[in-house]
Amino acid sequence: MNISIKGSKIFYNGKFQEGNLLVKDGTVETLQPKDYKISEKYKVIEVGDNLVVPGLVDMHVHLREPGFEAKETIATGTRSAAAGGFTSVACMPNTNPAIDNKGIVDTVINKAKREGVVRTYPVGAITIQRAGKKLVEMVDMKQGGAVAFSDDGNTLMNANLMRMALEYSKAIDVPIIAHCEEESMLSGGVMNEGHNSCILGLPGISNQVEDIIVARDLMLAEMTNAKLHIAHVSTKGAVELIRQAKVRGVKVTAEVAPHHLTLTDSSVIGYDTNTKVNPPLRTQEDIEALISGLKEGVIDCIATDHAPHTKDEKNVEYANAPFGMVGLETVLSIVATKLVEPGHLTWEEVIEKMSTKPCEVLNIPGGKLENGTNADITIIDPNHEWTINKDEFISKGKNTPFDGWKVKGKAIMTIVAGQIVMEKGKIIE
Repeated sequence: MNISIKGSKIFYNGKFQEGNLLVKDGTVETLQPKDYKISEKYKVIEVGDNLVVPGLVDMHVHLREPGFEAKETIATGTRSAAAGGFTSVACMPNTNPAIDNKGIVDTVINKAKREGVVRTYPVGAITIQRAGKKLVEMVDMKQGGAVAFSDDGNTLMNANLMRMALEYSKAIDVPIIAHCEEESMLSGGVMNEGHNSCILGLPGISNQVEDIIVARDLMLAEMTNAKLHIAHVSTKGAVELIRQAKVRGVKVTAEVAPHHLTLTDSSVIGYDTNTKVNPPLRTQEDIEALISGLKEGVIDCIATDHAPHTKDEKNVEYANAPFGMVGLETVLSIVATKLVEPGHLTWEEVIEKMSTKPCEVLNIPGGKLENGTNADITIIDPNHEWTINKDEFISKGKNTPFDGWKVKGKAIMTIVAGQIVMEKGKIIE
């Protein structure tokens, strides 16, 4: 499809401009002036003052396939992503079987090509079966299409094995994505350790559980000069550790999830299991540090950690419920409402955190609109007011604490390789 997107706020060559963005055969051709005479061969899309930006990229998504298709599938998860404005997702390896060999990488990629609607990049496990005992064949898996390695959901507790993983990853130039928990300190914790955990009678998870492993992995990354990415940062201490490491020249990047930017552990009062996430919701002091870190560039990316579960799995006592919430269809609106509207981030910075930087971290195409780039495009209505309704999610997962929130800002069109895959909330098959 050849299209011309005509608007006043097209993010082209790193800044918002007015004009006609021409797309031919899945590639951005150029930006022409607004009065440019467009060939009849192009479908014209008038977007007015809506934002035309590089396709959003979520580098931390759980598609659950293979093995947990009751929670989510590649088909439903990628459609959920398109509904949220994402043109690319990186899917985590805590599946069954784990994504721990080239064959399973091939399976995920091929199924995504057949059944998915957005670009899908597998993240391989660091260790076989994510068991923390033996490293996977990273070279083969990278050649097969793995863009990073992580035992996400599990911390690689063996420091020497983590060092070896970083050394191998450096040799093939891919990042290690670290899930940071000192497991000996977990003690069955299910929420943030503090005043509210005492009131609720629930075992807590201290900030130090995260900070200790962040510090260890930063030291190992400095030792090996390898690329380290810290997943779902949640604590003030972790932000400061990453800040100091970046000053020293450590090759570290980091992400934060929308729920850690907006919700505190007071949300757990009432025992809503949709607030049970790992790492847990922290305090207002942690939120302020995370927002500051995001603004300063200490934290590079916003990623959802989209973690769908079935209704029955979440409909149990808080301590017995699985960790995780969905986020693909709500993150853009949460960011617009809670970060852009109050002035914490500009739209330019949102593009950097949700498109440009994730592509840089994973070394994948995207993150910019320029002559010759892939025509992966998200069109956003920044003034669209709506109420989040979990029952309208395309994702199989309905586990969100944001149900009923009144928000502002929404993706109204998602374009992948020049093809419209979502328009006004509807998936175009």
